[in-house]
Amino acid sequence: MSAPLIVLVGPMGVGKSTVGQLLAERLGTGYRDTDADIVAAQGRTIAEIFVDDGESAFRALEKEAVRTALAEHEGVLALGGGAILDADTRGLLAGQQVVYLSMDVEEAVRRTGLNTARPLLAVNPRKQWRELMEARRHLYEEVATVVVATDGRTPEEVTRAALDALESKSVSPGDVPGTPGRRTLR
Repeated sequence: MSAPLIVLVGPMGVGKSTVGQLLAERLGTGYRDTDADIVAAQGRTIAEIFVDDGESAFRALEKEAVRTALAEHEGVLALGGGAILDADTRGLLAGQQVVYLSMDVEEAVRRTGLNTARPLLAVNPRKQWRELMEARRHLYEEVATVVVATDGRTPEEVTRAALDALESKSVSPGDVPGTPGRRTLR
């Protein structure tokens, strides 16, 4: 069984796809996105799956896509924003090099406009984004090897910060309190 070099997690719109492609390029490896895997397999957008089949059906597809990608892919892997909601998925991430790309709500507004094309943000997107992050932040942190804040950074700067964080993940000042070996780069 193979394993990805790096797994990216974080909220929708944080830049997992862009940073993932840049990381893969820098490392000379492949890039894979589980959301893209689902869209290709289903022949529908994620928004269409949510509308037609519901969130629980999408989450089942997502769980399988993540399991398959973790077993098959040896490069950089980006997971959908909600993949960490599943306890089995979080278990599969144990021992992986997981980078949590974080951003605050102001950055989310700037990047995505919190548009309603994203199915979980269809009504009152700013409030829903905050609620999603309140529910998910601790799960992202639970699976993360390193946390990289993306606020105000270019994708290239985030890529460099992620590589630097993974290279220097030994315990030192600046580590996440109570979490030996995990660093937050701001």
